[in-house]
Amino acid sequence: MVSVSVDHYPFGAMMDGGRRYDRSISVEQKFPLSGVLSHRRSAAIAEAERATALTSVTELDVVLNAQRGFFMLWERRRMRPVIDEQITLASLLVDVAASRYASGGGAQADILRAEAEVARLQAKRQSLDAQNRSAEAMLNAGLGLPVDASVPELAYQPSLAEPASIAEVLELATENRPELAVGTAEVKRAGAETRAMRSMYKPMATVKAGYAETMAEGRGAMLMVGISVPIWRRRLSSGVAEAQAMQRMADADLEAMRRMVAGETLAAREDVIAAQVQVNLLRQDVLPRSKLAMEAALGSYSSGQGSLIAVVEAARALWQAQGDEIMAESALGEAWSKFERATGDSQRRHP
Repeated sequence: MVSVSVDHYPFGAMMDGGRRYDRSISVEQKFPLSGVLSHRRSAAIAEAERATALTSVTELDVVLNAQRGFFMLWERRRMRPVIDEQITLASLLVDVAASRYASGGGAQADILRAEAEVARLQAKRQSLDAQNRSAEAMLNAGLGLPVDASVPELAYQPSLAEPASIAEVLELATENRPELAVGTAEVKRAGAETRAMRSMYKPMATVKAGYAETMAEGRGAMLMVGISVPIWRRRLSSGVAEAQAMQRMADADLEAMRRMVAGETLAAREDVIAAQVQVNLLRQDVLPRSKLAMEAALGSYSSGQGSLIAVVEAARALWQAQGDEIMAESALGEAWSKFERATGDSQRRHP
């Protein structure tokens, strides 16, 4: 603190022009006789570490959001050729129904039923085009690009590789999850704040020096050295108790975060395995059986046996299985993305 003061101004000085008085200019500095400054520095460093870890949390969330947009668009683009194939098959049903009706072996209602299926699929195709444009806009937004930018073809191959073991996954999450770094920084900061509050019990030195001028002695120098002793110890004790409570809360939050991270990581691993099972079942069992059922029903109807209803039901079962396969593959990719987010490794790519 820099101060300018009039130390003594006699009333008689007013009579002779105000030139006879004592004055001084001084510089005052306080020095804590404890480690409070180093504790404050430690708290500031911990707060900086916390802010850095929070930035990493945001980065992981941004990556996950972009990956979700990718798989949404990939799924809808994959649906387009499947629906086109379904429209082709439904049109074939119309031709077969018309042929049977012309030969007297069928009813006109079969033709109308098959044409209704074609119309339904065409409406679904048009709706899917709008959904594709919506997904493209969402992906561009997630990537920080103009929402109307063109999106090239997407390359993705669902991975059926087994994820890492439980021990490896937990170790990876413990090392990489920035949320744990945030909690650790909070604990450090709370500990430093507690130590800083305890340092308040210790005295503080004050040094004051400067230029002085008196009426009697003229010009000279001044020096003052003092020590301030805290006497309101109850107030300081309440501050220490509050800081200790904050430290205990930070410790509890960190322990809870460790448990949450472990549970979230293991759940993400099991979600990947579940999605892989779903994809395998659809590819190896459901889809082959649905195709055989469709071929059998269509062949029977083409030969003049069976009914169109049976063909339509078999076709819808096949189409449902095809859509389920695409959605299952997309869900598998998103499960891998969530698994990477749970382990805190945004740079890692699943096999």
